[in-house]
Amino acid sequence: MWEHLVAAFEEEWSERRFFLWLPVCAGAGAVFWLLSPAEPSLKLAAALATVCAAGAALLRERRAPMLPLAALTAFFAGQLLAGARAARMDAPVLERTFIGELAGFIEEVDPRAQKGSNDARFVLRVAEMEKLNPGATPFRLRLTTRNAENFAAGDFIAAKARALPPAHAALPGGHDFARDAYFAGIGGVGNLLGPAEKIDAPKPAPLRLRFFAAIDRARNTLALRVYRAIGGDNGAIAAAMVTGKRDLLSDDAREKIRRAGIFHIITISGVQMTLVAGIFFVGFRTALALIPRLALNYPIKKWAAALAIVAACGYALFTGSRIGAERALYMTLILLGAVLADRPALTMRNLALAALAVVVTEPEALLGPSFQLSFAAVAALIAVYEHRQRARPPPEAAPGDWRGALRRHAGSGVGGALVATFCATSATASFMAYDFHELSPYVLIGNPLTLAVIEFFAVPAALLGAALYPLGLDGPVWAWLGLGIEAIMRLAGWIGAAPASNLPLPAFAPWSIVFLTFAVLSALLWRSRLLRLTAIPLLALGLAGAASGEKFDLAAPPTGDGAAVREASGELAALGRHKNAFAAEQWLRADGDARDQPDAAGRCDRLGCTAIARNGAAVALVLEAEAFHEDCARAKIVISSLFAPRACAAPIVLDRAKLSETGAVTLRFDGDAVIWRTARAPGEDRPWSRAPKRRKQD
Repeated sequence: MWEHLVAAFEEEWSERRFFLWLPVCAGAGAVFWLLSPAEPSLKLAAALATVCAAGAALLRERRAPMLPLAALTAFFAGQLLAGARAARMDAPVLERTFIGELAGFIEEVDPRAQKGSNDARFVLRVAEMEKLNPGATPFRLRLTTRNAENFAAGDFIAAKARALPPAHAALPGGHDFARDAYFAGIGGVGNLLGPAEKIDAPKPAPLRLRFFAAIDRARNTLALRVYRAIGGDNGAIAAAMVTGKRDLLSDDAREKIRRAGIFHIITISGVQMTLVAGIFFVGFRTALALIPRLALNYPIKKWAAALAIVAACGYALFTGSRIGAERALYMTLILLGAVLADRPALTMRNLALAALAVVVTEPEALLGPSFQLSFAAVAALIAVYEHRQRARPPPEAAPGDWRGALRRHAGSGVGGALVATFCATSATASFMAYDFHELSPYVLIGNPLTLAVIEFFAVPAALLGAALYPLGLDGPVWAWLGLGIEAIMRLAGWIGAAPASNLPLPAFAPWSIVFLTFAVLSALLWRSRLLRLTAIPLLALGLAGAASGEKFDLAAPPTGDGAAVREASGELAALGRHKNAFAAEQWLRADGDARDQPDAAGRCDRLGCTAIARNGAAVALVLEAEAFHEDCARAKIVISSLFAPRACAAPIVLDRAKLSETGAVTLRFDGDAVIWRTARAPGEDRPWSRAPKRRKQD
């Protein structure tokens, strides 16, 4: 056994596969830094990275100590990269609700035609906010308005607005949107309380802002043109596929394509980026080849690759810069760069370089589903490609040899496409289940057909329609795109209506995703069969963690303005006078419940709401301070967005003070014991999740 293991490591070393794990180690360091409850010491990380790098360099001839030292160097470097990124993006965040006048430059506008005729969501780069000094003024706000016809990206506006701090996770272990907002420079979210007034700016907008504002205006113009030409949700999907603007889509259509497992159709994916680069590469190379003097005397293939790089960057700028598109752009640039350097293009090493580029530029993206799904899918596809390249061509099957025929057809044509799709789907299944608490069994049907729509309708229509739009000749192009989207939406309707089209899954134990991730990595990155088999025990541990996730009996969001209570029937019910739709959706998903919204629990009046939990405990949601006197005396659990009196006699009090320390809370009743889970760790203090201030004495 030992000899086989040594031989496996020798194979990995000879093929330089250990390099593929350096971005993994760097990413692990970045994730460790991001998830740490207290600020890790960057000075210590820098010192350890230096020491480990020096040790790896000195011991480079001795593999046994060199490899772990190189891995540790990458790990600590990942911490440094995450810390440097946080320092670059550091900006004030609202501490409490703001209502007042503000002014600033509009950076980006996303029309929401399905919500209302002039509804829009926009990002405002703040110049000033009433009653806030410059040191407490957020850099950006994300706001909504019902009257967006009077302004566009690049305008300087003044308006009255209501803004709140960015929302934290609605559930322990849930995605922290406040962290996302911090790394986007967004210090608050809210809405305008009236029309915005376009005024003269006190000083000119920065050149970068003006450049991207001009791109945003062009994107919106084209998006609305496509949306109106096709109409309805099909037009909204077309606009998203062409320009990356997704807010035009209705909630019903989003749910329809989500249930069909093809939600990625409205994102600018790697397939689109690769197709665009490929179209430009082939087009430029063909055009240059038409000139014999150039074709015979100059490296026109490299020239075409260089021009395709410029075109791919332009396409990425125009369609927005989400992490899926950025990953695709990095990968495309590396592939085309390999052509310039006369190196193989489609390799796992190039994908590792693309992952490393994400760790360097946006390490926070590693915690998002977009990065996880896109990289897992592409890694699986490259692994399939590499395996086919290494394998001998499948022999012709003899009559009656069904195994040989199966191997031959599985490696090419439709069979090869289905095998590749199955591998990509399997690689992303863990992340889909962990992040979204659901799986779509029919994705093997939806994905190939979605790719066909992208290849034959979306990308050609986007390029041709954008070129013909200034001439007013783009109408037939959008009609062509509409035909493809109509077909895919009919398919989505059939898939969504099929039995078990969407399998809800309860939340996993938090540690399970670590083992599932390394199972995927081991299966895809190792070349030797023996080391790939290590994916099996890792997968088993991950699945055990997935199965060991325990359901909660009560959940309270960090705002304290509602709750979820498990009733005697075993189902969750919402407690509160006004439903928090987003929090309710998170609670149901984590519970593996396929309902859109929970039923109402208990009863409510002006002062608050009451309900009975599964274990018979009385739960009170206090909405007005005068309810504390009665509820603290009779309820076992008191929840409120207000400060409870210090003399409150309830055994469990989840008031404003407590929830500021714990964040979202879930409770599980085990006999007389109560098992807590909190979104915030004890003593947590990070730039996007500051330690709560001490409460003043009553």
